[in-house]
Amino acid sequence: MSDRLAVRKTYKLYIGGAFPRSESGRSYPVTDTKDRFVANASHASRKDVRDAVSAARKAFGGWSGRTAYNRAQILYRIAEMLEGRRDQFITELRHTGASKTQAANEVDAAIDRWVWYAGWADKISTVAGAANPVSGPFFNFSTPEPTGVVGIIAPDSPLLGLVSVVAPAIVTGNTTVVIASEPAPLPAITLAEVLATSDLPGGVINILTGHRTELAPWLASHMDVNAIDLTGVPDADVPSLEDAAAGNLKRVFRASEDWADDPGTARMTAFLEVKTVWHPVGV
Repeated sequence: MSDRLAVRKTYKLYIGGAFPRSESGRSYPVTDTKDRFVANASHASRKDVRDAVSAARKAFGGWSGRTAYNRAQILYRIAEMLEGRRDQFITELRHTGASKTQAANEVDAAIDRWVWYAGWADKISTVAGAANPVSGPFFNFSTPEPTGVVGIIAPDSPLLGLVSVVAPAIVTGNTTVVIASEPAPLPAITLAEVLATSDLPGGVINILTGHRTELAPWLASHMDVNAIDLTGVPDADVPSLEDAAAGNLKRVFRASEDWADDPGTARMTAFLEVKTVWHPVGV
């Protein structure tokens, strides 16, 4: 029997492709369903929110400027990397009370969801855009463009729920700042380790852990955030965050009840802006 001490891991934030500790130096213990200590997670602060938004804004131009085909390749690469760490994710999900079968099914569904959205990367513009019939010697095209920086309050489903809100936002060219599940943050930061090794540019996805009630108002009111996804917000807290988001006319998305079972295209189109272009015929 070994007498060595186990090395406890402190899960850090994921901002701009790096893994910093919280600016405040705070962390909080993560426990399993039997209240046993599992690990420490960083407790993000208001400044960490600002840093994450700055990183997302810096990454937006490069990410939105990539071809849809290239974004699809990167999402598929994320699925490949997640597949390679499948057992680790199953172990972390079991800390949340899931059985081995339930955890395995959730990990497999999360992998499949990355692949599903990767397949939409070069198709959503056809679905959301159009060549419009007009009277006159003109072409008229409607083309979808990404909104910008999207703030996401992730649901407590720590892996499948997280993937379900992040993948549709980035596949269309947006960048994101995500507040992960508060009681079960470990799969989110482990996913960040996958993202860091999957060709995804730093800053496209930024993941914060900590108290949702502390961080969400700062994210909702930030003037450089263009849209916000309130999927993980309790109904009672939604009105105050909607009021905060109105400061710069953010797009606000609230999920339907069956969003986790049927991803659909609603999340992708929620964070797209359709621009119309006129062009003379023959020029």
